[in-house]
Amino acid sequence: MLSFPAPALAMVEQMRQTAKGDPSRAIALQGAPGANSHRAAQEFAPELLPLPCFSFEDAIEAVQTGAAGSAIIPIENSQHGRVADIHFLLPGSGLRIVGEHFMRIEHALMGLGQGPFEAAYSHPQALGQSRDFLRQRGIVPLSFADTAGAAAHVAEQGDPKLAAIAPPLAAELYGLDIIENNVEDASDNTTRFVILAKDEVDPATLEGEPAITTFVFTVKNVPAALYKAMGGFATNGVNMTKLESYQEGASFSASTFYADIVGAPGDPAVDRALEELEFHCAQLRVLGSYRMARERG
Repeated sequence: MLSFPAPALAMVEQMRQTAKGDPSRAIALQGAPGANSHRAAQEFAPELLPLPCFSFEDAIEAVQTGAAGSAIIPIENSQHGRVADIHFLLPGSGLRIVGEHFMRIEHALMGLGQGPFEAAYSHPQALGQSRDFLRQRGIVPLSFADTAGAAAHVAEQGDPKLAAIAPPLAAELYGLDIIENNVEDASDNTTRFVILAKDEVDPATLEGEPAITTFVFTVKNVPAALYKAMGGFATNGVNMTKLESYQEGASFSASTFYADIVGAPGDPAVDRALEELEFHCAQLRVLGSYRMARERG
């Protein structure tokens, strides 16, 4: 399946035509109208024009080709971990991270009628965030490309035994009944989004403001490589708020890491820490420096 369900297509096409008229103001997002990324885009920059895309790759391509001036991508959830594999999507895309946005996630169980339901469609992240809720009710989780698309799919199928887990707005858009609100298992369920664009934020414009710098690096294949690479952040007092490892290729000879630190190039402590990191690494690529949306710690 490479397209949105029929109930969403008219809205998607209308949004695409509007964005086409002013692509510099368009913000690409993954999912059908009513998805969490749609809501996040409206919260982050209500003056921008949402451009729904079927996949994360499509959203990134929209910025690459100039169909959109920016994209908003969910990368991690407080309850269910990594969302988009930004580690793989971003480094080769030519785009930069220029901002971040945190959004409290609220999902509802919705369907045609009041149930009982045998199965519920949603994005794998939403299903994971509502795992206990579904298990307790004996509802089988079924994966779909996005939350709002799942709601549109249930509307399209017309089967009263099928439900969707999606933002409440999706029920309104696709004519479904909300059976229960706040079905996420954790009351503080939050997703972090990053905003991507072709042009980076000049670190000099961040001076005096709390900032985050995101980068990926590959350590040399030597003993204690990561320990040595991290030493510069400790000795220079630079706070690292995120560090994830992943493998590129099939050699498994050395890990690549994705990291966030507090601060931006131009700060002497950050410059010294990054210089020391580069000395101990086979590769270092800064993905962007941008204003901090939420204080860490």
